Amino acid sequence: MKLGFPKETHPGELRAAIIPSVADRLVKKGAEVLIEKGLGESIQVADEAFAKTGAKLVDRAALLSESDIVLRIRKPDSDEIAKLKKNSIHISFLDPFNEKPLIEAFAASQISAISMEMIPRTTLAQKMDALSSQANLAGYVAVIVAAERSNKILPMMMTPAGTIKPAQVFIVGAGVAGLQAIATAKRLGARVTAFDTRPVVEEQVHSLGGKFLKIDLGETGQTKDGYAKALTDEQLKKQREGMAKACATADVVITTAQLFGRKAPVIITKDMVAGMQPGSVIVDLAVESGGNVEGAVAGKEVDVNGVKIIGLTNLPGRVAVNASQMYASNLVNLIESYWDKDAKEFKLNPEDEIIKGCLITHGGQVVNETIKNFYNKGAA
Repeated sequence: MKLGFPKETHPGELRAAIIPSVADRLVKKGAEVLIEKGLGESIQVADEAFAKTGAKLVDRAALLSESDIVLRIRKPDSDEIAKLKKNSIHISFLDPFNEKPLIEAFAASQISAISMEMIPRTTLAQKMDALSSQANLAGYVAVIVAAERSNKILPMMMTPAGTIKPAQVFIVGAGVAGLQAIATAKRLGARVTAFDTRPVVEEQVHSLGGKFLKIDLGETGQTKDGYAKALTDEQLKKQREGMAKACATADVVITTAQLFGRKAPVIITKDMVAGMQPGSVIVDLAVESGGNVEGAVAGKEVDVNGVKIIGLTNLPGRVAVNASQMYASNLVNLIESYWDKDAKEFKLNPEDEIIKGCLITHGGQVVNETIKNFYNKGAA
């Protein structure tokens, strides 16, 4: 079975879907690994390092047309779908809720498409959960970026010239990215306060040394996959009122609130930004899905009356070496979990619990129930 790893072509994408150690694992399992020439350039891995594992270096056209499974990070351009081998498997982030034409093109081309965003958040699937592995790194990078942009240091310092107070960091959302941001900010010596609509995460915030901001929103909770549920307009109003004070005293605000498959909620309003101290920094981790901060612009840093609103995209790509290691590990764990040792091939079982959650198209149809229901609802 041929497993193909093409070079990422999305502007600014530095991550790679495979590293030599993972290629070696796959080759030893009996897979024929095809690597597009130059795939590792962005993470300083030469083609020779892949060749030493037994992987084959090929051009893009050959890789797409010959591979039984194509594995990558970003979704493909629509014109590449027709170049894929019929009845092959395509695995990557696909953003299926917002990419209906792309998903329908996969189905029309008889491609079985697996979306890495849709890997179930279960204990069994944890080692394959690329969404979490990349969010973890994004949380870390957000704090580092904020620390670099701020005009204050994060830790307390006692010096002959006097004592410098620690910076106040306020983190909105205590999911994977938020928890890593809390941990990183604490390691750098900041005082950290965090807020989440899910009371269940309060203990996790405390365990990392953060203070949990309590705001009575009434009934909230989380989905079966651990995502925060959407708030009502009244709950959002209460949340904003409760958070305004925390923002006003914060030197750094990091927002991580996202709703799976939906536009991110606006949490930090223009009025809240206006109430912040000049020199403060906001990092909006949700900017690519609509943004949590009014005034945030994807890919840019905006100055609003002295408050910097940072909307940098693809934060995991800023630590591309580690991001590639983690993503490649997620992919190989997925492949190995369904690898037939005797036949030396990946067995796609649409009825398997994990596969059922992340398989979007198969046999010329959209088969994922969540996505089908979403599309049908939109059509209605």
